[in-house]
Amino acid sequence: MSKSKQYTPPKVWQHDAESGGRFASINRPVAGATHDKPLPVGDHPMQLYSLATPNGVKATIMLEELLALGHSGAEYDAFLVNIIEGDQFGSGFVEINPNSKIPALLDNSTSPPTRVFESGAILVYLAEKFGELLPTAPAARAECMSWLFWQMGSAPYLGGGFGHFFAYAPEKIEYCINRYAMEIKRQLDVLDQNLASRKFLCGDDYNIADIATYPWYGMLVIGDLYSAQEFLNVKSYKNVERWANEIHERPAAKRGRRVNRVWGDEDAQVPERHSAEDIDRAL
Repeated sequence: MSKSKQYTPPKVWQHDAESGGRFASINRPVAGATHDKPLPVGDHPMQLYSLATPNGVKATIMLEELLALGHSGAEYDAFLVNIIEGDQFGSGFVEINPNSKIPALLDNSTSPPTRVFESGAILVYLAEKFGELLPTAPAARAECMSWLFWQMGSAPYLGGGFGHFFAYAPEKIEYCINRYAMEIKRQLDVLDQNLASRKFLCGDDYNIADIATYPWYGMLVIGDLYSAQEFLNVKSYKNVERWANEIHERPAAKRGRRVNRVWGDEDAQVPERHSAEDIDRAL
């Protein structure tokens, strides 16, 4: 194992902005707004403030699935939140998400409007509001919620752990990369074994657990997340690959992953969505 410079933690930690790597400019040890910036508001019942990261894509796929099922109340405006520029620390955004993370949802169909933050909470809120994509039988609901919370608890190891040290950290640290690579491969094996006997995570029916997990682990296996596919030998997880491809081809998934996207193929970018036609032009 290669040797890194020995680090001795101080008695009291102090913030060093220079140590944060690629995202040093937006990482800080305190919460709250840094500037006044009211949020724009569109005409539709649902107002989404987001970016097409894996967590953001969960919300847009869910909304597109609900629209495909005929729920006009799921019509939404999706406003871009540029996290590199610090939009998430604007006063308006902090009002609906004190944690300053995307996505955040404001449901203007209620009085007063209902704020929902955290991607898993948004999926549950929308599923319950429209009565879709969340089983109602106690055992089936418990299975769905178990896999949903599995994803919420596991993905930080993939993003903040493996992704950060493999792709974004200012130096490659063998111990950190190996530690998190081992955990991500364990997580992929959990999924692969589960999907060996199931079409979707909870059985025959697609639900919010699949919507939550696909943008992270599905796109790790069939996409280019962190450019780590060869390193992690993702092609060996055949059941995850099969499951991910099935979701990838769903019309709502194709639509949802384009919304609030500002990188990659320009034809696939829909920085903001205010009508179905905005996505139609990108398909």
